[in-house]
Amino acid sequence: MAAIGNPDMLTRKIKLWDINAHITCRLCEGYLIDATTVTECLHTFCRSCLVKYLEENNTCPTCRIVIHQSHPLQYIGHDRTMQDIVYKLVPGLQEAEMKKQREFYQKLGMEVPGDIKGELCNTKIHPDTQRNGDLKTEDPSKEAGDEKAEEDNDYHRSDEQVSICLECNSSKLRGLKRKWIRCSAQATVLHLKKFIAKKLNLTSFNELDILCNEEILGKDHTLKFVVVTRWRFKKSPLLLHYRPKMDLL
Repeated sequence: MAAIGNPDMLTRKIKLWDINAHITCRLCEGYLIDATTVTECLHTFCRSCLVKYLEENNTCPTCRIVIHQSHPLQYIGHDRTMQDIVYKLVPGLQEAEMKKQREFYQKLGMEVPGDIKGELCNTKIHPDTQRNGDLKTEDPSKEAGDEKAEEDNDYHRSDEQVSICLECNSSKLRGLKRKWIRCSAQATVLHLKKFIAKKLNLTSFNELDILCNEEILGKDHTLKFVVVTRWRFKKSPLLLHYRPKMDLL
């Protein structure tokens, strides 16, 4: 109990390697990049590592629980909170990752997505954060005001954008008047469900399924993830279909 009131607790130092096991990917043994969590057991991995693993397997790499017999990719989701924690704890990791992604696009002669440009511009290096493997806790409220203002004024306009065609493949629902949309690659299938439900005046977005290549998409999948895993080699805009949930048919 005495330790609770100890003022030294506010500046207590933690060795980075003491928490490495909690912020590294079991598959590549590196720090988590684009952290993705299995919804069944809540184990987290790098998205690229997990997607590649699940192409040949349907179990969690850590606990071996069956994620889904036939469609395990529907039961994983981007873990933004975990990724933010990793970037906060590991100095220079976010800058290095953004630099790699920028060089990748430049090597292919492609335009660097806006979200990567934004990260490179906004990332601030704190050289005093780590010394000899130590992490020093900081007051999170110092720059909260500035960061909140930036977020409020952005509306994801600087993100990488995805062009989508939303088609209805059920006679029980009507088609959208404007089926072509363009939105942030960080938007999720859940966002699309809410958008469609609002346009069609449905009582709940949970009444909808969204499909790509006739496969139902998980609600936590980002559009970037859908493009990479299901539309990778197609040059046309992403084609998605919506319909009432199977149990409502």
